[in-house]
Amino acid sequence: MAKAEFPPIPDDAIVEEKFLAATGPGGQNVNKVATAVQLRIDAFRLGLPPYAWAQLKILAGSRLTAEGELLITARRFRTQDANRSDARERAAELVAKAYERQAKRIKTKPSKAAKARRMESKSARSQVKKGRGRVSVD
Repeated sequence: MAKAEFPPIPDDAIVEEKFLAATGPGGQNVNKVATAVQLRIDAFRLGLPPYAWAQLKILAGSRLTAEGELLITARRFRTQDANRSDARERAAELVAKAYERQAKRIKTKPSKAAKARRMESKSARSQVKKGRGRVSVD
């Protein structure tokens, strides 16, 4: 499966790029080198239309701060460069996914015949249940 191309995040939208000590496997390298990257992007500077902004809030979830900053942490790779490009790629992917419009739901209405069938089956079921009552000995 080929990887889709996403437009890069503009540099003026990136607030901060901080390198952290990564966790997990990697031996002594993990303890010595700060390879994980934490990317803060000002979501307001992305200039998203209202529908995309609403969708981004849903998709990002807890990664979107109250100040409107998108927080992406990448620690999958063992080098800063690879993690930096991974974080930017994931941010671009998230923004591109926010631009996708949801299909509008079309309301449907049951036909008169379907309503009549439903009412008939309900009354038939009602008669069955009435027949389960106490039997009088008259």
